[in-house]
Amino acid sequence: MSESVERIPAIVAGLRHGFARGVTRPEGWRREQLRRLRALLLERGADFEEALRADLGKSGVEAQLTEIGFLISEIDHALRHLSGWMRPRRVPVPPALLPATARIVPEPLGVVLVIAPWNYPLMLALSPVIGALAAGNAVLIKPSELAPATSSLIARLVPDALDRRAVAVVEGAVPETTALLRERFDHVFYTGNGRVGRIVARAAAEHLTPVTLELGGKSPAYVDGTGPLRDIARRIAWGKFVNAGQTCVAPDYVIGPPAALRRLVPALADAVHELYGNAIERNPDYGRIVTDAQFERLIGYLGEGRIEFGGEYDAASRFIAPTVLSGVPRDATVMREEIFGPILPLVAARDLDDALAFVTGRDKPLAAYVFTEDRAARDRWERETSSGGLAFGVPVMHLAVPGLPFGGVGESGSGAYHGERSFRVFSHEKSVLDKPLRPDTLGPTIMPPFTRRKEALVRRWLRRAM
Repeated sequence: MSESVERIPAIVAGLRHGFARGVTRPEGWRREQLRRLRALLLERGADFEEALRADLGKSGVEAQLTEIGFLISEIDHALRHLSGWMRPRRVPVPPALLPATARIVPEPLGVVLVIAPWNYPLMLALSPVIGALAAGNAVLIKPSELAPATSSLIARLVPDALDRRAVAVVEGAVPETTALLRERFDHVFYTGNGRVGRIVARAAAEHLTPVTLELGGKSPAYVDGTGPLRDIARRIAWGKFVNAGQTCVAPDYVIGPPAALRRLVPALADAVHELYGNAIERNPDYGRIVTDAQFERLIGYLGEGRIEFGGEYDAASRFIAPTVLSGVPRDATVMREEIFGPILPLVAARDLDDALAFVTGRDKPLAAYVFTEDRAARDRWERETSSGGLAFGVPVMHLAVPGLPFGGVGESGSGAYHGERSFRVFSHEKSVLDKPLRPDTLGPTIMPPFTRRKEALVRRWLRRAM
């Protein structure tokens, strides 16, 4: 057994002790932790950029936009609204119970475990932590071992910046994660794939621990040929190929009428050229595949359709060019598995009915993107499909709206977070009723003995309710 595995029970016990002492409950403590985390991201931004470049080949600008800056924006939003989120909410009391008051009081759950993935290893490790700290919890962070530079930096910097009585980091792989899941937590927040998500859910069930599962799926983009194709192609290309396609909400495939797809291909090629130029392999703005195993899996998809453009790759640097495949059979492997890389299949649909039937006949995706000027078609996508999120005219960016809960449905996940929803998911909303002992309005109405007068009152209430 490794030293880190042996230490896990003591680490969890320490966090539970800190929470039990009430360290995390004051609003001042919560604000201080959020401010310290914000300061860390700003002061050590260059170090985080370098770690993300080492793990995923991310450029500094992309690291700032999609990870560091995203977190700072979330912290600022939480700091602005924290007092309101913490405030008890009054609810009306039925006339029969008056005089009385009722309120909902948010209280922290306790000790929270956050298990992070490798594709956005900083943002997806710390974004749930923002909500957990805002809600007054102690937090244990498990970064991804597949992004070792970022994991190491989180483990080294975050505990020093925040309150060690309530925040800890455990690095490692399967043995450490397995040991963590044997411990009792008050909430487990997991981001990753469905296979591991099932393992997490089963382990949490042993302690009846609530779980948030942020998974993935094959997020479709529907293009029917209406609207400016050049602009549509540019947005799809950006959403698909940012982070070399390793984004859980990236458009996984494009579906639409054959004529629209034929017109879209050259527009996508032009968009990729505008975004990354001709020598993409030497462009520092374009990322790399995280591991050799992921690289081998992805290049296996290249033979499952006709390569319209792209298709180049280099195993030594784990580079795969932005690639568009046409003529992809609907039952191809690339259409059964989440791609999670820079390969974009085009799937022909006879018409809108066919496209909707194809999407709704599969697992519910994490997101769906619709590019059409047809109002009736937009309405049908909103009314007839189910997905974690739905966006018209742009991919991915619904994550940047703090007021929109982010999460999946069905196979793409359960639970949601971001903004106020992050605070709520890590809180217990306690119901509080306060009814004075005098005047006594219960004895004369609802308590035995049931006299004729009480019976008449009860029946009168029932008639009013019907």
